[in-house]
Order: sequence, then C-alpha cells, then structure tokens
Amino acid sequence: VKNRTVANKHKPWIETEYQGIVMENDNTVLLNPPLFALDKDAPLHYAGEICGFRVHNGPSGSGSVQFEAVVLDRSTGEGLVRSKEPLDCENQREHSFTIQAYDCGEGPDGVNSKKSHKATVHVRVNDVNEFSPVFVERRYEASVPEGRLFDRIVRVEALDADCSPQYSQICFYDIITPNVPFAIDNDGNIKNTEPLDSKRQRVFTFWVTAFDCGKNRAQADAQVVITVKPSCKPGWIGWTKRVEYTPGSGSIPLFPSLHLETCEETVWNIQATVELQTGHIGKGCDRDSYSDRSVRRLCGAVRGEVDLLPPPSPAANWTSALPTLPSSDSSLVFSFNGSNHVAVVPDSVVSALSGDHFTLQLWMRRGGANIHYLLCCTDDSFSHYSLSVHGCRLSLFYWPDVSAARPVKFLWKLEQVCDSEWHHLSLSVQFPSVTLYVDGVTFDPALIHDNGAIPNPAPRQRMFIGASWGNVTSPSPCCYHGLLSGVTVRPGSVEPHSVVECLYACREGLDFGDLETLGSGMKVHVNPSQSVLVLEGDDIESFNRAVQQVTYRNSLRFATPGVRPLKLTTSLRCFNEESCLSLKQLEGYLVVLQPDAPQISLSGVGPHLARPAPEFEGPRGVPLFPELRIVCSLTHAVNTAAQVMEGALMSDAVAHTLDGCEVQPLGEELNPEREELLVDMDVVRERGLEIINTTAYIAITGAESISVYEDVLRSVHYRLAKGSARFERRFRLSCSEMNGRYTSNELTLEVNFLHSLDSLYQPSHLLASQQQFLHPSHHAGELSGHTLPNPHRNSVVPGAATVIIMVCVGFLVVMVILGVFRIRSIHRRIEGAGGEAKEGTSQWDDSALTIISYESRMGISADTEGEGEEEEEEEEEVAESPEDASDDQRIIIKKEGRDGNARRY
Repeated sequence: VKNRTVANKHKPWIETEYQGIVMENDNTVLLNPPLFALDKDAPLHYAGEICGFRVHNGPSGSGSVQFEAVVLDRSTGEGLVRSKEPLDCENQREHSFTIQAYDCGEGPDGVNSKKSHKATVHVRVNDVNEFSPVFVERRYEASVPEGRLFDRIVRVEALDADCSPQYSQICFYDIITPNVPFAIDNDGNIKNTEPLDSKRQRVFTFWVTAFDCGKNRAQADAQVVITVKPSCKPGWIGWTKRVEYTPGSGSIPLFPSLHLETCEETVWNIQATVELQTGHIGKGCDRDSYSDRSVRRLCGAVRGEVDLLPPPSPAANWTSALPTLPSSDSSLVFSFNGSNHVAVVPDSVVSALSGDHFTLQLWMRRGGANIHYLLCCTDDSFSHYSLSVHGCRLSLFYWPDVSAARPVKFLWKLEQVCDSEWHHLSLSVQFPSVTLYVDGVTFDPALIHDNGAIPNPAPRQRMFIGASWGNVTSPSPCCYHGLLSGVTVRPGSVEPHSVVECLYACREGLDFGDLETLGSGMKVHVNPSQSVLVLEGDDIESFNRAVQQVTYRNSLRFATPGVRPLKLTTSLRCFNEESCLSLKQLEGYLVVLQPDAPQISLSGVGPHLARPAPEFEGPRGVPLFPELRIVCSLTHAVNTAAQVMEGALMSDAVAHTLDGCEVQPLGEELNPEREELLVDMDVVRERGLEIINTTAYIAITGAESISVYEDVLRSVHYRLAKGSARFERRFRLSCSEMNGRYTSNELTLEVNFLHSLDSLYQPSHLLASQQQFLHPSHHAGELSGHTLPNPHRNSVVPGAATVIIMVCVGFLVVMVILGVFRIRSIHRRIEGAGGEAKEGTSQWDDSALTIISYESRMGISADTEGEGEEEEEEEEEVAESPEDASDDQRIIIKKEGRDGNARRY
C-alpha cells in the first residue's frame, strides 16, 4: 500500500478575481479575499497539496515582471502575492495581472500535476504623503481701481506631486503677512476686505502659502503685488489744451502722449475726428501770402489771364464802387450785398475774352440762399454764358450762339456752395466739354437742355459780375450776396489740373506721421483742405499709437501767426451697447508763434556815384545799381550749450521770394523834359513782373526770386537830356516780401555829374562848381576829362564838398601870398641896386611863378607848361596893392602873351 501510486484526479481551485492593496514603498500585497487554493484530492499526499502559483501578464503586460506569488502552506493552499521591488504610486497607481495555482501531482517529482483556472488580480498602490505643495508662479501681480470691494482680485495656485487625492489636493491657502486688507479662500482667490485708497497706499506686497490635505506646507511661499489705481474715468488721458508751433519746424505731433482709457470696457469700433479750424485765416487756411496773380505765376499757370475784379485805379475804375474787406493774406476781397453792388466790366476788357475755350477762376464765400448770379457775359460774336448758384446747386448757362433758342445748362449739386465758407472754383470750358474743380477736386456735370424763354442780351460786349444782364438796372434778389476774390478769365486752352491744385493748396493742415506704422484694421482719412482728419479702428492699443501720429504741418517759412482752434470728437461702439461709453468733445488750440523776421539787406552800391555829365546824356544813360546785391537772412537766438553769452544772435541765409522793389527820387520829382529812369522791359516781361514807371517812383511788383530782382534793378538807368546842367540827384531803393510784411533797408544813392571847367565860363560860376565837383590839385588829370573814373567804381563826390572847398581856397591863398612875397622881394632888390622905378607903375618878375590853367575843351594838358614859362616875361595887370585888393582881385585876371592876346584863367 505504501508503495502504491496515488491517482491525481482533481484540479486545484482558486477565486476568479482578487482585489489587492499595497502600500507605496512596500512590496506585500493584501488581497481580498485572501489567496487560498483548494484541491478535492486532499488529504492525499502530493495529489491534494498545492505546490505553487504562477503569475501571468495582465492588460498592462507587467504583472509577471513586477509581481510574484509564493505558497505559504502546501496542505492548506495558502499563498502570498508580493512585488519584486517597492512600488511608486506616482509612477503607476493601478496594476492588473492573472494568477494560477497548480498541485504537487502524483509524486515527489510532480508527475501528472494539475493547474487551476486563471484568476485576475487588481492591485492598487496606496499613496504616502511624500511631496509638499509648489506654487505655479513665484510672483503674482494685479491692479485694482480704488474705492470698491472685489470678490476676486487675483488667484494664486499651488500643485502637489502626490498621486492620491488625499495628499495631492491643496486643502487651504493662507496669507502669512499680517495686517493687510486682503483675504484668501481655499481655492486661492484673493479679495480686498476694505475699499482701497491710492492716496494712502498705492502698492501692497504680501506673501501667501499653501497646505495639502496631509498638512504638508508649500516648499516656498509666493509673493503677491497689488497696485491700487485711481478711480477710472473713461476718456482721453494726456490731452494738452495748448500746442505751440514755431514757424519753420516742419511737422510736429499734436498729441504725443494722448491715449484713450476705456476702463476695461470691451469696444469693437473707435472713431476719432480731429478738426483744425482755420476759417479765420485768409480764405480758409495759411496759403502763400502773395497776390492771386503772383500765386498763379508761382504755380506755373499759363499767362494771359484777365483780372475781372482788379484793385480800384484810374485804369480799372469799375470796382471803385464795390466795398472791400480786410484780409490776412494779400488778396483783395470784394463784398456784394445782393442789391446794388454790381461790377460792369468795360467793353475793352470783354473784347479780349471771346471764344468758346476759356478758364474762369474765382474765390467765393456765399452769404445767402436765393438765386445768385455770379457772372454774366456776352461778346460781339454773340456767344455768352452766365454762372449762378441756387441753393446748393451751381449752374452754368452757355449759349454757343445767341440765336439758338436753347442754351446748354451744366448743373452741379455741391455742398461747398452753400456752407458759407471760402471755396476755390475753377471752371474750364472747351465746349462742349466743361470741367469744374472745387477746392482742387473734379466734379462732373449733368447736361440739361432748357426750352424756357430766356431773354437774349444785346449783341455787344457786356459782362456783369454780381448780377445778370436782365437785372442790372433794376436790382432784384438775383443779385449775388457774399464775397468774391481773385475773379479771372483766361481765354484759350484750359488750365492743367496740377495748376488748379496748386492754386488751392493749403500750406498748413493736419497730416499723419507715418502710414507704415499704422496698425492692422486702422483707417485714416483727410479732407482736401486738410482741416479734418478721421481715425477709425477696432484695437485700442493700435488706435492710441495712431492718435499719437497725428501731426500739424506748415510749409510756409513765414507762417501767419495766431490761434487755430482744435477739436477732438470720439465715438465708441461696444459689444454691450447698453453700457457703451460716451466721451465728451475735447477743445484746445494751436498757437502759431511769430516767425523770425527776415533781414533783407541791399548792398553793393556806394552812397555816391560820380560820372561825367556826357555819360548821362547817352541813349541808355548810366546804370544806378550795377553791382547791387540782395541778401535775405534770418536772425534768431543761439541755443547751444557751447554758447556762453546769453542773448547771442546768429543769421542764416535763406532762399526768399521778393514781391516788390521801388526806386524813388528824393526831393523833387523827375522832370520828364530833362531826365528819366529807364528799365530793361524785356527782362521785366520775360519774368512776368509788373512795373509802374512815373515821375515820382518806379515800382516793380510780382513774386520772384532774389536773383531776378537783382537783374531787373541792375538794368535801371538814369538818363539826362542834352544840356541839362544838374549837379546832383538822390535816389532811394527799397524792397519787400510777403506783400510788404517785411521790408529791406533803404539804400540811398547820391548821383553827381562831373562838368568840365570850360563849360563854366564865369569865375564865380567856377567857384560855385568847385563846391560840387573839383578834386584836390593832384587829381587835375581826372578833372580835365582825359582820365575818367572807372565806370564800375565811384569817384570822389561833392558829398565831401567842404573838404574840397577848403583845399581849393587854401591853395589860392597860398598862391596869392607867394605872389605878394615875390613882388616885395623884387622891389627890395631893385631899390638896393639903385635902379629907377616908374611912378604909379609896378614891374614884376613872374618867372618863378607857375599858373595852372584848365583848358579841357581845347585838349590842353599840363604839357603846355613850357609855353606858359615864355609868357611869364610879359607884363601883367594886377591890383596896385594886395592889401587893398578884394578877394577876386587877388586872383590873376588877365595875362597878355607875346602875341598880344589876352587869356582868361
């Protein structure tokens, strides 16, 4: 029996599923239910015993590697599951695998052993609180408006690396800095416990910590910084009411530090309108301060225009009855009252304006709303036209032929003709084509054929400004009411668009600094007069940057000083329309400072000009200003660190455009029968300048460069008629720019006429002329006419007449004294020798006395001195006694030569 083999009939049996728990950093697994394997072959030895358990991979595929199962009691089948190494919950918290039991078989060698079914084992690793909380940020910052309580200002957050909810969760936060008006909840939200005041304390800094549910404290505390902002008021911040502009500065930003505060209100559209008011400056803005005619020349307009409203003068008297208004620029503004203010242009002017090709230009500022006729014209070819305004419509009636029953009507509907502001109109007619420019912008007309009865004008030249040909004699509401300026018509080809734009162009206005810096979604629009700029965008930061790029520019070096009002209007659109912000209009002003006054210096002309009289009697006369130089400079204060002396000034030469110069004779006016001023008219016409040449002055006007004015003034000659015995004439030269706003120094020139002595046939006349022309004796060659002064240099002039007179009189006195001394010496010599002397007569030896004679007309020079020595041997008639003789008698009156002829000196 003992040696009999035991039969192993049954398989071991275990539970189908087990739940296990293992502590982190441990390897023994506690199973539920406990691990026991049963065998129905018990209590048989071997067959009823359990020899072992086998572990197979589970879904994760790691069970056979990390876990093992051992038999604790073979007879009872008790087993134990354990990990081969300690487990880490943070690495893997759940494990699954299968286990299978097998018996010992039929003998010690395990023959015919049987296996149980496979059971699933789930093992959970229990966490140990081995980690402490860690804050996500080491520093938290927030800002909050003052005066309010907030449920949450900022939220802090800490994390724990433990795997279980018990130890990985943060159970509570704590503010460890005492006495701060803040509290924190278990979720990390920080709020203020009392209203904050930025004036009391602007910035709060405190520390917070965190605890997990295992009561572990954070490794490092977090810092919280809360800034208290003043009460938020939606609107523009950084607005400067006064902005100063220095002429010549180019472009300056108007709002360099301006930004919009929306107080955290979400907006989706922002629009700001900047308005610069310049209506009080000239015709709406700072333009070239020259006359309309000069501006046309500067803009390159074709010449030949006819001024229909010229300044009143004897040659243009049809505007004398029209009232004028002052204007800051140079233009002449005429006022029409809608009743009896009408200008009738003479026939001589209208006759030059015939044809169906012409350009009509004018400045208009309308003052009423009725039908206003601006201009009506008819000429000898029976073609005529009329320009009128009615409400906000501008109409042009044009009759190609007065016999036609239906004129062509061109109609424009324009807001510009009814807004009571200055506007520039340019109407170019190339019938049947008509082009209208309003403030430099083109407008296309609508053509209408009117079949109504329209009175035909008389078949002769007629032109009316301010009324039509039907109501000139009987005023009606059709007469124009408003202001007009610069009304011109130029027949022929039409004006180019570039010229029209130049005529209207403002030299000042609003601009945008750099369009390349404009953010996405931003739009900028500027009106033609550059007085209104509109910004539109949807991003507040891009919008603030764009506002700071708005600039004011003025290209005039001598800008018109004064105040320009500024306005900023803002409209916002919010996602929540009920709470959208409403911003009030901001008002300020731009101050254009007084520009540095230019110094216009005339030089290169001496105070005296002396020439022989015959030169002035030539066909061209003598140039008065042959070496004239005109220099314009700006004098301004020096603001440099290297400049030590305060108030020091320096001058910079600048390019200028003069607008007029005047040459005026001082004293009596020019005598047209004896003298005149000549100007090179070819130079004047070539440059398009205007000239007025009268006996009182010569006025040259028109905007031109300094070099042109130098050429014209250098061509001014002064001419005398034959036989005009003048001795001197004084002239004064002055120039100006900016229509007389800045004037030059007054250059005074004294002209002296050098006459020959033979032309002065009386001694008294000789002495009188010496006070004007004679030079000291060592310049006798120049006075004789053989050696004339350099025509490009000024000679000695009678401005030093006193010195010359004293030298000449002194010379004569010395000569007389020498003569008297010579006579007495001879008498003493004769008496000493006992010679006879005739009673009542005097014999004098003049061999040592030389008399200088002036015979310029005969061409006799100092070379005739030898002949004079021979004549000295003749007798001379003198006064009996030098003491008794008068001043005139002390001069040798007559000398008889050997030929018996008397010669006068």
